[in-house]
Amino acid sequence: MAQRINIQPDKGFVKEVIKCGGDSVKKCYQCATCSIVCPLSSEENPFPRKEMLWTQWGLKDKLVKDPDIWLCYQCSDCSVQCPRDASPGSVLAAIRNYCFGYYAFPRFLGKAFRDWRFLPFLLGFPVIILLILLGATGHLHIPEGPIVFDEFVPHIIVDPLFIVLVGIAFVNIAISLSRFLKMLRSDDTGTEFSIIDVLKKSAIPSALEFITHKKFNECGTDETKRISHMYIVYGCLAFFVVTTCIFLGTYTIGIDLPLAMYNPLKIIANLGAVLVLIGCSIVLHRKFRGGKDAGNSSFLDWNLIFLIIAVVVLGLFTEFARLMELTTAAYSLYFVHLVLVFYGIFYFPYSKLAHLLYRSLAIIYADYRQQYMLENKPKQD
Repeated sequence: MAQRINIQPDKGFVKEVIKCGGDSVKKCYQCATCSIVCPLSSEENPFPRKEMLWTQWGLKDKLVKDPDIWLCYQCSDCSVQCPRDASPGSVLAAIRNYCFGYYAFPRFLGKAFRDWRFLPFLLGFPVIILLILLGATGHLHIPEGPIVFDEFVPHIIVDPLFIVLVGIAFVNIAISLSRFLKMLRSDDTGTEFSIIDVLKKSAIPSALEFITHKKFNECGTDETKRISHMYIVYGCLAFFVVTTCIFLGTYTIGIDLPLAMYNPLKIIANLGAVLVLIGCSIVLHRKFRGGKDAGNSSFLDWNLIFLIIAVVVLGLFTEFARLMELTTAAYSLYFVHLVLVFYGIFYFPYSKLAHLLYRSLAIIYADYRQQYMLENKPKQD
């Protein structure tokens, strides 16, 4: 006699997934077209058919520990081919959005960050902190003379603040990822998980896959999705490199700020800005154009794309205002720019940016799981 399985559906979870952008999930009638057309779906663990069924049934406990939801690049091949317009790619994205809050530490911030009603409070926090610091150190005014941002918000104030922010974000995301890893290790495939073995077999190939997004090339519906994604990734990587070099240079060789326009670091930063803006423009064009390949968008999606655009545009406008010697505009834009950078760093563990780390772990584990299942596959006589 077959073993009975008692299913405990979570209706609240289904509502949350719908709220996060998966409102089409109930259209699915399990034809399996999505798993067939997806070039990334393996024979051993096909997706997203099972994820669509689990979501309809409210099986939260199975979905939050499913690494396959993180392997999807939301290329929309499955959504374009779906005969019921169930948009499986959007549903997987919605489940990921839910997971950011589910694993978040503290959890109330994870929930607040995906609800637009809390946006004024979340933005207000960095504004208040910066105003308090400037007021306490006597810098709550527009400096006279040449525009030197260090005289408005000195490095002695902003650098320790951002070091603390990075530290808090690191602790929070580390706790969140430890929760995620614990759930991955408790999946239902019977994989015997050894961290050392995983690092030996899967870490390097998985890291190369994440850096190059090689598998993204296998998705065929819309080439612009991969291009826009890579432009944004490499543009942000340029910002990270420049910021790190300036920070280290300031406290080692005493680098002079502001940098000249012909300085290599300034050139890299401006090229990064161009890449990001081109990538974001492609994303917005695709979303506003609509269609099956555009997918659904939640508040988390719009929050991230507009945050990236705002940080880059404000940075460029601040640079322009300084060159044109527009004192009030330059300092005002710089302050808002710092507020948004504060916002992006402090709330990183709860935003879609965190998928960089969740996806990395999931890719590593999924690669190891596939190897384990192949190695331990029962031999046929």
